[in-house]
Amino acid sequence: MRLFLAPMEGVVDHHVRDLLTRIGGIDICVTEFVRVSGPQTLPERVFQKICPELANHCQTPAGTPVRLQLLGGNPEALAQNAAKASRVGATAIDLNFGCPAKTVNNSDGGASLLREPERVFNIVQAVRRAVPDHIPVSAKIRLGFEDRSAYLDNARAIFEAGADELTVHARSKADGYKPPAYWDYIGRIKETISIPVIANGEIWSVEDWRRCREQSGCEDFMLGRGLLARPDLALAIRAEYLSQQHQTDEHQAMTWLQIAEMLFAYYQTTKDLYPHKFLGNRIKQWLSYLRREYPAAEEFFNDIKRLRLAIEFETAFKHQLGH
Repeated sequence: MRLFLAPMEGVVDHHVRDLLTRIGGIDICVTEFVRVSGPQTLPERVFQKICPELANHCQTPAGTPVRLQLLGGNPEALAQNAAKASRVGATAIDLNFGCPAKTVNNSDGGASLLREPERVFNIVQAVRRAVPDHIPVSAKIRLGFEDRSAYLDNARAIFEAGADELTVHARSKADGYKPPAYWDYIGRIKETISIPVIANGEIWSVEDWRRCREQSGCEDFMLGRGLLARPDLALAIRAEYLSQQHQTDEHQAMTWLQIAEMLFAYYQTTKDLYPHKFLGNRIKQWLSYLRREYPAAEEFFNDIKRLRLAIEFETAFKHQLGH
């Protein structure tokens, strides 16, 4: 079993990848997307901004491999940029056919491409041919755009174009992020193609993982919002998986104090990276997920939601940490 950390634009950057992979349980990370919108080959700094781990053999400080994700609709441009990314250190390329954002879909990217499986095929084939054979090329899709009717067509297109792996978010673009996730569709994809299929969508707990595994038949899973709500979810899933294999891997759930210490480390690392008026916004954003699992996160969010000054944030953190 492999557990992946999902790319989440504006949320899971290299700082978050560092924190979550230090906690453990994650086997592979995928970056936020590098947008390829024109015919030009992007400069190296663009790849480095999205994936600073390029300077560390494409690994987080904890040693977890990181895949670089590209997004766009032009096969030749994506191929050129995938080749460039591999030359500057990318050890795996992922292609985004799943982003549901309106700005992305209106710019010939993300889930909008799922309306034309032949274009999906052309993009994957061009990228696969452009990068060295030893560099894996994977893709991530949703089950469709307006509906879920073309899910097998897109999965087959990616497989036949030469992709090494496929991640499936078990909803269409029209479904958004509303429950449920249609994991049984992933099972049908897995029965149809012969490359590894990674199940994604609505895995918030160990019980969700069990049900996803049963319905999809998958052994590999991608976690996104569930990991933000419970940063040790991958460890909890791994412990349950090992217990099913009659192996022992005791897992003690993280306490709120440990979560608060992690958030304070994140605040200290990122506080100087954003304009002063946005100070603390990343912490508030993460708390919006954490309060699903930790009642204290709701209280902390209410304490800091109107704060603007560094001294105010640091005083609030000291109170949480018992200092």
